[in-house]
Amino acid sequence: MARQYNREKPKEKSEFDQKLLDVARVTRVVAGGRRFRFRTVVVVGNRKGKVGLGTAKGQDMSLAVEKAAVKARKKAVIIQTKGDSIPFEVEAKYGSARVLLRPAPVGRGIVAGGAVRVICDLAGIGSVTSKILTRSKNKLNIAKATLEALKKLRV
Repeated sequence: MARQYNREKPKEKSEFDQKLLDVARVTRVVAGGRRFRFRTVVVVGNRKGKVGLGTAKGQDMSLAVEKAAVKARKKAVIIQTKGDSIPFEVEAKYGSARVLLRPAPVGRGIVAGGAVRVICDLAGIGSVTSKILTRSKNKLNIAKATLEALKKLRV
């Protein structure tokens, strides 16, 4: 009897950590009824100044998360930090979401809510204060506005 060996390469550890930011069940109505898919938003970062955001849809959640993580790694950007914080105050807008990021003294921690906290944590920013300046509850737009603000830090 011949032995079967697992010929797949072992999965190497990625340099990025990833967090699932949002999951939405989206529906398409067809003649036979409704077709459900999942839209996921994933943030990846190496906690050393590189962070990315990806969105994807898939038939099941695990497939959508994997596709979004691959997109986020491809779109990862390098941000500039000053010590444990950001070098200067920055504001950005995406859609209806406006986000303000301010530097904070060392040891203050991340004073931010929701999507901003996740992105700053995965980017490696240890001390920052933020404020979402609109009434927008859309996590995706807030996350994209945060990334736009972080991109402005490049000098």
